Amino acid sequence: MVARRLGQDEQRLWLDVMHEVRPLKGRLPKPAARPVVAAAPDEPVGPAPAAPTVAATAPPLRLHPIRPPVRIGVRHGGLDDTSWRALSNGKLRPQRRLDLHGQAAQPAFRMLPAFLLRAQAERLRCVEIITGAGSGPDGGILRRELPHWLDRSDLRPLVLAAVHPHARNVGSVRLLLRRRPG
Repeated sequence: MVARRLGQDEQRLWLDVMHEVRPLKGRLPKPAARPVVAAAPDEPVGPAPAAPTVAATAPPLRLHPIRPPVRIGVRHGGLDDTSWRALSNGKLRPQRRLDLHGQAAQPAFRMLPAFLLRAQAERLRCVEIITGAGSGPDGGILRRELPHWLDRSDLRPLVLAAVHPHARNVGSVRLLLRRRPG
């Protein structure tokens, strides 16, 4: 196996990734080494041309926090005890409702983001989505799909928690929304 130097694009990508890496607590950072990878058999081996300074050409890499998927009735981090108890006990009343019961999946799917974004813009804290319980053993399509829709990258940051308002009312979901920054 013959080693080769990374190309300009590869170096830029590597430095962007390494820009966000921090040493573990109590450990000193190792001196930066030039990344080396195995060369492809038909690729010529030779020195790579000098790359421009990455810090001057590339914006810093911004990583978004990884949020666990929305699970109805499961408490995730970032939620205080008082808010969780109020939501899960039904004491936190919804300020607005979206009734999707009887809707086809596609129109319901289109209404959800607009509803949640408008609710957050109005600084609402708790909203309710009514999907209906469905007739099958695992519920209707809207009830099954709602958690997946809430996990979309544009909606997941809005939702802090989701619960059924009552154990027997599985056709409705109350959402605690994150406070809008600013």
